[in-house]
Amino acid sequence: MSSPLWTGFSSVALDPFILLLIFAGVAVGIIFGSIPGLTATMAVVMFLPMTYTMTPIQGISTLVALYIGGISGGLISAILLNIPGTPSSVATCFDGSPMAKKGEAGKALGAGIVFSFLGTLLGVAVLVVVSPLLAKVAIQFGAYEYCALSLFSLSMVIALSGRDLAKGLISAVLGAVWGPRWGSPPSTRRPGTPSASSN
Repeated sequence: MSSPLWTGFSSVALDPFILLLIFAGVAVGIIFGSIPGLTATMAVVMFLPMTYTMTPIQGISTLVALYIGGISGGLISAILLNIPGTPSSVATCFDGSPMAKKGEAGKALGAGIVFSFLGTLLGVAVLVVVSPLLAKVAIQFGAYEYCALSLFSLSMVIALSGRDLAKGLISAVLGAVWGPRWGSPPSTRRPGTPSASSN
């Protein structure tokens, strides 16, 4: 009997078409990430309709590849132009651009690509280990936990609003009023909460 982890890995790694989709997704993601203003999130959103005709494994593999490629591609313009291609590449501007101005652009790009790859591997490993544990905790959430989460969210709004507390509180109130209407799927909706047909 094989483990679910091995089953998932083999369903992706042993299918040549899925590997082709992953390589194409990473390549397109790098292009999107390296152009300032076209972020990894925009690449995922723009290519989402293309995944509607794919199987779930093909679609998710393509979207993850687009996102990873986009985040990694953001370092290209951050180093060469001192303009981050994605918001996550802002810190790359601090060291990468001065290196490029000294004539060490290749070294900066190489270091950025290597450490982006290593960070992706570490992130995927942590995700594989932590996700099942978080899912078990999240499934056990009841009314008290949702209340505590709501209070925490409101306190974060107050903390992050800064000087303009009125705008922050208006946003929080609108989120609290409209959020429950679309926030839960029918399988988890409890009696007394709005259903999809009531909207």
